[in-house]
Amino acid sequence: MTTKGMASTSTSTQVPEHSPRLYNDDLAPASERKWGAFSVFNVWTSDVHSLYGYFLAASLFLVAGGTFKFIIGIGVGSLVIYGLMTLIGKAGVRTGVPYPVLARASFGTFGANVPALVRAVVATFWYGAQTSAAAGAIVAFLTRYGGPRHLHETTHLLGHSGLEVVCFLGVWAAQLLIISRGMETVRRFQDFAGPVVWLMMLVLAVALSVKAGAVSFSVDMPAKELATLAKSSTGLNVTPGSLAAIAAIAATWVTYFAALFLNFGDFARFVPDEKTLRKGNVWGLPVNLILFSFVAALTTAAASKVYGQVILEPAEISAKFDSVFLVLLAALTFAVATLGINVVANFVSPAFDFANLAPKYMDFRRGGLLAAVIALLLYPLHPWDNAPSFVNAIGSTMGPIFGVIVVDYYLIRKSRIDVAALYQEDGEFRFQRGWNVRAFAAAAVGAVFSSLLPVYGPAGYSATLGPYSWFIGVVVSGLLYLAVTGGRSPAGR
Repeated sequence: MTTKGMASTSTSTQVPEHSPRLYNDDLAPASERKWGAFSVFNVWTSDVHSLYGYFLAASLFLVAGGTFKFIIGIGVGSLVIYGLMTLIGKAGVRTGVPYPVLARASFGTFGANVPALVRAVVATFWYGAQTSAAAGAIVAFLTRYGGPRHLHETTHLLGHSGLEVVCFLGVWAAQLLIISRGMETVRRFQDFAGPVVWLMMLVLAVALSVKAGAVSFSVDMPAKELATLAKSSTGLNVTPGSLAAIAAIAATWVTYFAALFLNFGDFARFVPDEKTLRKGNVWGLPVNLILFSFVAALTTAAASKVYGQVILEPAEISAKFDSVFLVLLAALTFAVATLGINVVANFVSPAFDFANLAPKYMDFRRGGLLAAVIALLLYPLHPWDNAPSFVNAIGSTMGPIFGVIVVDYYLIRKSRIDVAALYQEDGEFRFQRGWNVRAFAAAAVGAVFSSLLPVYGPAGYSATLGPYSWFIGVVVSGLLYLAVTGGRSPAGR
């Protein structure tokens, strides 16, 4: 069952001689491939068109010091994202398996649970953060009225206001309802959410530009204050508008997508062929990301003219509108947008990742429910209050894993994998009792350069190379893995 360049519309879900410790119907190769280019496009609209996606784009706009330099940085980053996503997406199309199963080829049949859990923990964290952000957009609208505002100001529970808790639980339940109906419902939801969010972003930009009396592409702020705000919102210690700033923008934009570099195959496995994948990725990544970032920059600049201050939160901007209809429309749209990214980026992955731990007892729906419950339990602690500072840190933990998987699949195995063996305990991917020690060693060394040195190393290392920690992790772990294997597939027994 070796695959290369698979282009068929379906793959058998029946894997002969599979182990119940490694197989269930949700982890099996995809049986239906109904995701066209439009659905792939909307994976990306759902992933970036969120409150935090807007916040990051607007923050990087400040780092750029101008629209032209901003578009250059975002454009370069978006092209890199396209190339890397297409690499991992092809593996999903060709094998038809989700990320934790593909990781078995590199880390071993049971060792793959470690990189799967790393991704699951990160996704669960962001699930809670995005749910809280969506609830915040609704709270911003409701507090315009006396009753909800009174509840918000006088009732407190679990470190939050009563209104915040109610809205969080509502958004949390809505997401759970979507995911509980399976991947086909996920596809239909994102096909709705993506275009709706784009429409609202344009309405926001046009409304603010009209109110400002002109189309603006800059913010009125002294250079020193701009640098301070840019650093506080992004953590980047660069001079706005410099060449280093443009490079850091590109690197940070790539790092923002670090988690999906690992598990984009969870979606690509439902695409019928590589041509469809590339078409969806072209429109969804460089084209969509550049246009979205441009609109975010335009909105930020216009809002600074209208309100006399730089506002990076779109919900805060829309809450200032005089029109109740526009405020409601914006609140609902941002909530839908955040539901979209949570379902795509932060719910599907842990559902598969947790299912991979015990396939006999945990399926896709139960894995998703577990992720949702963990995020709910984290809510009283609100660990995501400082979420922006975690972008590079989180991305850096993903780089070494990605480097090993890509080198193993493309350079060592030449895109050829015995898919059936991925579900066999004593097959090709047994390695050392289900663990590939070489892969873990390479990833661990890469993590030193990508995760530990930026935090605990010399200050100069963090200031200079911090924004590029994800790339360093990819290169170090990938090259080291290539070296320790001698460029040959490690023995499976």
